[in-house]
Amino acid sequence: QVQLVESGGGLVQAGGSLRLSCAASGRTFSTGVMGWFRQAPGKEREFVAAISWRDDATRYADSVKGRFTISKDNAKNTVYLQMNSLKPEDTAVYYCAAKTNNFVATTAFSYGWWGQGTQLTVSS
Repeated sequence: QVQLVESGGGLVQAGGSLRLSCAASGRTFSTGVMGWFRQAPGKEREFVAAISWRDDATRYADSVKGRFTISKDNAKNTVYLQMNSLKPEDTAVYYCAAKTNNFVATTAFSYGWWGQGTQLTVSS
């Protein structure tokens, strides 16, 4: 059973930075993909970024390119989302997700495991 635990959310001013972490456990993460999604009130869950455990391939949503960086620490089974130049529209609950095959997918239904989410609020 895969468990994903996010941390690092909080309240930050526009233009600020924050780093989210997602600690994964329950299986060997030498393959597969980890992703970050977010969901704002009244909106659908949307893709933010993803990274392959095997070859570090990454994908980003256009809305966060150049501002957010996804990375991982294989030894710690942890994935990070460094968020810079934050905007009020980045406010959402951020979810970590995992999938077993190596395709770096951007659709939520591709991911089989999800964390509980962590709230990010960006004030203007």
